[in-house]
Amino acid sequence: MGALLVSLLPYIIGSALVPVYVVLVILLLKSPNRGLSKAVAFVAGITATRLLQGLIFGFVFMESAASADDSSGKGLVVSTLLLVLGLYLLIAAYKLWRGEDDLDAPPPRWLTMMDRLTPLKAFVIGVGLPLVGVKLWIFTLGALGTIAEAQLGQPGSTIAYLLFIGLAQSLLLIPILIRILMPTRSQSMLADLSDWLAKNNRPIVMVVSLVFGLYFLYLGISGLLV
Repeated sequence: MGALLVSLLPYIIGSALVPVYVVLVILLLKSPNRGLSKAVAFVAGITATRLLQGLIFGFVFMESAASADDSSGKGLVVSTLLLVLGLYLLIAAYKLWRGEDDLDAPPPRWLTMMDRLTPLKAFVIGVGLPLVGVKLWIFTLGALGTIAEAQLGQPGSTIAYLLFIGLAQSLLLIPILIRILMPTRSQSMLADLSDWLAKNNRPIVMVVSLVFGLYFLYLGISGLLV
């Protein structure tokens, strides 16, 4: 399990470093009416979608890994997926470098309506964002492929994927914990964090896309050539 967690680190880090999702959590927390409940519901919605992705695509990857020979390296499905995902991330990094908008970012009007959401609507948005966010699909599917190839069996694979979800969403949980543990000081702290993330969102996403695009491209090509 330890070696698997090391292999999952790139997917965990890449999935966690999506600044706009942290900004959305902070905006919900700053809401004057039930802000904490809205933020928790939003993260719960993201978690629900990721659990569903794991249930559906985990089976696909496990079947692919089981059909591959022990000496053949990565399965054809996983290697092809990594190749495509690597190319997508590199293209995304190039477009951000050119000054184009991040296609995975939520519509700007969402940022202005967060304080008017109910917890139920926040949950629904949390469910929907991972479905339309290509980068989250990339890191989630990459993690599922890596877990499947470890061939831990159903219980071990389930535990590994739950650990991935928890660690990948750690940066979403930190603002919530700050709000709970330091309710009086949290407003100014979260406001400063939100401003910094909003200001540096483009360079963070561009670097993450470039680094992991090259990494996935290497894994995909090497897996197909073995």
